[in-house]
Amino acid sequence: MGEHSWKYGACSMFLLTLFAVGTAFSGLFNASDKDIFGELEQFQLAESRAPELRKLQATNFHPNLFFNQADVQLLKQRSSTTHSHIFKVIRAAVLTMLSNVPLYMPPAKHAEFSSKWNEIYGNNLPPLALYCLLSPEDSAALQFLMKFMDRMAEYPDWKVTSAPNDEVPAAHSLTGFATAFDFIYSSLDQPRRDLYLRRIRRETEELYETSKYRGWGKQFLQNHQTTNILAILTGAIVVGAHDDPETMVWKQVCVNYMEKTMFLLNHVVDGSLDEGVAYGSYTAKSIAQYVFLAQRHFHIDNTQNNWLRTHFWFYYATLLPGFQRTVGIGDSNYNWFYGPESQLVFLDAFVMRNGTGNWLAQQIRKHRPKDGPMGQSSAQRWTTLHTEFIWYDARLAPQPPSGYARAKMHIFSNWGVVTYGAGLPIAQGNTFVSFKSGKLGGRAVFDIVHAKPYSWVDGWNSFNPGHEHPDQNSFTFAPNGQVFVSEALYGPKYSYLNNVLVFSPSPTSQCNAPWEGQLGECAKWLRYTDEGVGDSAGEVIAASSHRDTMFVSGEAAPAYSPAMRLKSVYRALVLLNSQTLLVVDHVEKWDDSPVNTLSAFFHNLDIDFKYVAHRYMDRYNGALMDVWDAHYKMFWFDSQGYSPNTRIQEAEQAAEFKKRWTQFVNVTFPVRGAVGRMAYVMHGPYVQISNCRFIDSSKNGLRISLVVNNTEKIVSIVTNYKDIGARSGYLGFGGYAKVEDRYQIIRFGLGAQLVPKQTSVDNQLFDFGFTVNVVAGVILCVAIGFLTLQRKFYVCFTRLMRYALFSVLMLWIVELLFVSNSCDQLLCGVKWKSAATDPELSKQLRLYDQHHFPLPTVVITTLPGSGSDILKHLFYNNSDFVYLRVPTEHLDIPETEFEFDSLVDACEWTRSDAQNGRFKIIQGWLHSMVHNTHLHLQNIPLYETNRAKQVQRASPPHDKRKRMRRREPLSEMRGRVRASSDRDAEYVREMRRHTGEYPNARLVLNLRSGSWALKLPFIQEVVGPSLRAIYVVRDPRAWIYLMLYNSKPSLYSLKNIPQHLALMFKEDTTRERCPAFASEFRMLWRLLSRSEANPVLLLAHLWLAHTAAVLRVTATLPEEAYLQVRFEDVVNFPEDTAQRIHAFLGVPVTPSALNQLMFTTSTNLYNLMYEGDISPASINLWRKNLPRKDIRLIEDTCGFLMKRLGYSRRAGSLFFTGVLEIVSQEALRNRNMSTEAYKEPSDAGILIATYEKLSAAGYGPPATSAYQSSTSSRCLRKTRRTLKNSPELTAEEQKEARRHGGMKTRTSQVGTGRGDRTRRQDEETGRRDRT
Repeated sequence: MGEHSWKYGACSMFLLTLFAVGTAFSGLFNASDKDIFGELEQFQLAESRAPELRKLQATNFHPNLFFNQADVQLLKQRSSTTHSHIFKVIRAAVLTMLSNVPLYMPPAKHAEFSSKWNEIYGNNLPPLALYCLLSPEDSAALQFLMKFMDRMAEYPDWKVTSAPNDEVPAAHSLTGFATAFDFIYSSLDQPRRDLYLRRIRRETEELYETSKYRGWGKQFLQNHQTTNILAILTGAIVVGAHDDPETMVWKQVCVNYMEKTMFLLNHVVDGSLDEGVAYGSYTAKSIAQYVFLAQRHFHIDNTQNNWLRTHFWFYYATLLPGFQRTVGIGDSNYNWFYGPESQLVFLDAFVMRNGTGNWLAQQIRKHRPKDGPMGQSSAQRWTTLHTEFIWYDARLAPQPPSGYARAKMHIFSNWGVVTYGAGLPIAQGNTFVSFKSGKLGGRAVFDIVHAKPYSWVDGWNSFNPGHEHPDQNSFTFAPNGQVFVSEALYGPKYSYLNNVLVFSPSPTSQCNAPWEGQLGECAKWLRYTDEGVGDSAGEVIAASSHRDTMFVSGEAAPAYSPAMRLKSVYRALVLLNSQTLLVVDHVEKWDDSPVNTLSAFFHNLDIDFKYVAHRYMDRYNGALMDVWDAHYKMFWFDSQGYSPNTRIQEAEQAAEFKKRWTQFVNVTFPVRGAVGRMAYVMHGPYVQISNCRFIDSSKNGLRISLVVNNTEKIVSIVTNYKDIGARSGYLGFGGYAKVEDRYQIIRFGLGAQLVPKQTSVDNQLFDFGFTVNVVAGVILCVAIGFLTLQRKFYVCFTRLMRYALFSVLMLWIVELLFVSNSCDQLLCGVKWKSAATDPELSKQLRLYDQHHFPLPTVVITTLPGSGSDILKHLFYNNSDFVYLRVPTEHLDIPETEFEFDSLVDACEWTRSDAQNGRFKIIQGWLHSMVHNTHLHLQNIPLYETNRAKQVQRASPPHDKRKRMRRREPLSEMRGRVRASSDRDAEYVREMRRHTGEYPNARLVLNLRSGSWALKLPFIQEVVGPSLRAIYVVRDPRAWIYLMLYNSKPSLYSLKNIPQHLALMFKEDTTRERCPAFASEFRMLWRLLSRSEANPVLLLAHLWLAHTAAVLRVTATLPEEAYLQVRFEDVVNFPEDTAQRIHAFLGVPVTPSALNQLMFTTSTNLYNLMYEGDISPASINLWRKNLPRKDIRLIEDTCGFLMKRLGYSRRAGSLFFTGVLEIVSQEALRNRNMSTEAYKEPSDAGILIATYEKLSAAGYGPPATSAYQSSTSSRCLRKTRRTLKNSPELTAEEQKEARRHGGMKTRTSQVGTGRGDRTRRQDEETGRRDRT
């Protein structure tokens, strides 16, 4: 490029360094103080080209934007084969343009061009130019295109007169013009090339200069910003192909803008955009093009961005049945502004690679209406056809997503939106429900604005949520796919134009006084910069579904003015079946609230189907919508049975550049007391509701009885939702709602339990038994009567009594047999037909009898380094739980006669130890933590100096002091310790406040030492039946990689692990203080006794011993008290794993907790100590960084247990794998370990000794070389065959093995010639095996 090019390149690098970065989010975004955005410095644009390529491009500059000249022939071929279905749409678009030239050709006069919103011209240029490139024989189209571009080039500017401060129309024109120029460059004469190129450069430079002072130049995640920046980048790339040095600066600035956008999008874990689906498709169109251009021209790969990986669901899970209409949240039309076929094929081709994007694009195009309100705008319908054609990958066969054709719930945890029944065809029973209650800008943006982690983010000035609506707690309902309640779509920002509540009177009302809705209303755009509006937030409290039922609820009180003094505005939706929806509003005021009235609104935009007043059973007022003689009805009432009259109103408001009509039902209720509760019932034409009433309205919740199609359903909803104790007391479990009928009980979040049909059986038993006893009584009475008349009839008394007693006895025997055959209870006597023959029925009976589910006390155990700290984000900042990690600076384990090792020990504590009163200090500590967490935290001294602590504590032994030595400077060590202590003290204070506010919050205790896993039976006995133990296990290869290779110095040396292991087997520890020693650690003991120095081998045996011992010990725990979780599942499948964990705890997972965990595991913005960033890719670094020989050694040591835990092997089997499998199977059967078991070898110990004897005798590879010899999988069969055919150990050898704990073998003899010969034989055998 010459000197000027070098200067601009240096300038661009200097611009990069100007971006200041902030500190990381504390606790949420990052666990360390690393510079998150510093990695942006790697995006230094250097478009160096090979000499051959530069020589070629000197004469052939274009096409270059999306493809090269060499690709044109392939594109032509595809246009008639694999891509023909898309090219047909492009051809039809061009023919439409040619058939109506006055409409689609830019006007001759500039005044006419600039008098209206003119993006249509720039939008139509790319598909037109692509058609001309692929169909050069169509001269008419080419002449139309050149005349089109000539007129555009002649205009003095591309702005819109009525919007002088809006550069979006010019950006559309620049993007389209530059793209078309790139496509048809070879068909242009030189004067046109020069003219068009000068115009592109001029418009690009002007838009670039404007970006320095316009709002869109500093606002992220907004359609204007992405559209305009992409236009500058497109123009810069096209002009830059002609070696224009200034374009390097333009490109650098654009990349900086867009990389920050991608960085912020990475925080959005659900793939959504806060502006809604319509404007979201607008923004996503530009983002997809940028990602492609950045990878093609600058080698910047964003295809693994977390937002892109989940963006497909933003299109699929917002589709109403029929693939034509989407949820209308925010400023929206009925579906999309741009695409979304282009975005979907892009996601499929570059991100997902599974065919679902191609499938959904086909479904949308197939069902898209040609005209009407749901048809595409003429200005936008063809905009993305060229990119759809270029990106489409025909190798990806279209296929629907997993679970298609079944109604499912989808939670957009960042957006605050829940949908149910999306992406289905129109059919009876395919019902759609949506619910919105989210934070302004979305959760990620809201948190960034308030936490201020990045210095380059200037609060709300860096964002623009003006297209959002005051719509927290709004919902839609479309039974059978027919919209019954909808959004009002694009329009002015008034609360009454959304399906929410407004209140009166309000002292801060700014429009519609005395009524006031949610913050930010009363203008064309949401007034997000007004005081208090930036803190406006709703929250989805709970969301779960079961078959054709669902429950979702949200809190919106923070979205209203504080002057109204609203304590809670809680709305709950219960879908009782596919056509019946119950909506409940709970409003709670503070004592000084001026509010005494509320109004609820329900909208419908379908002008053909209007609401009319309707009265239900002459009791409740309601509304009816007639859809071709199918009646959709709603009615309402409050907890006092009052049902006010309705006002059905219509409104017409400005939307985009037209008017939009809506109608709505306005229902006004008085709020006389501190609490008001209203219910609204909506149902389709195939439902009959014969009764509906409140049967309970108490402090903690409410119950409503509905008779739906002759079946009574009792809906119970907790309104005191922040108190898990209140929820448990009201519902019988820690959830938020349940529905009961005579067939089943649906506990939302946990599933359903069938109600056993016992009533009819009991009645039959009673009727039969009563009949038998009556007959027996009649027989006895008759017999007595005969006795009085025996003299008259001369009947033999003895024979009469014999027959009577025999008849009565036979009747009672028949009754006993019938009752025993029909009853499955223990007191029924002999069971001829046991209920145990039906395990599902037995399970349902057991669950039905368990009317109250105990609230959990959660204990998390693991082997250090297995990543259990990541579970913090399921429980932290949650009113249901208080998360405590032990040990820390202030939360430590009390000193006892048993010293806990920070890594692991092999000592087991059993239930009998707790029952016999052993370790009373630990028992008391656990009782204090579990039963009075708040008091326990209050009693922790936070201002005690480290020196004072050292004086109070007993002096540690010499070996422990040696382990605590630091290699870092003293000042650095003191600073680090002080900072850690301060953070820990602040966390304790935070938990004090938390437990004070939520006294019933359940304890989550993360015991970080591996010592506790073997003591779970002891803990279970101390804590009681509420214990829920979670054991986190990790792939041994990843765990060993973390210990040895992930950091320098390695954790293995930094934590002095060999010394920890040596202390584990000290005589005084194992004999005097340990009740029972886990036998699985014997092999590790043997290796240490031989002074084994291979850290991989030691760590592999440590993982194997600890994991096998935990599996054996936890097998004695009740099934409902223990859950094993793989760390990899938490990271790779956070949503499913979170659901599984919370189902185990008996407490439904909240969307906010789900969002926290998904953010932690998928964004690369959170790291674990010593590990670094956590993501699905980072946890598998061992696959490319761990030496292959180490992988083989680990797999052959732990292979069988890895297989049991679901970890697949990567290397071939070794001879020793077979022995270890047999040995471990024997060891796992040993359930009752004691101190004697540590001294006396089990069958497994004898088997090891047998194996070593065979190895030394030459029957197989010796133990010392087996770890390093690589054989085929046939070695497993060879091992078993060798052991089967081997001679038995002698009695003396068995005695010797028992005396030494099964550890002494012939290969370990020291100081004898035979030992040396044996080792030489071992080496020779190993060489033979390797050969």
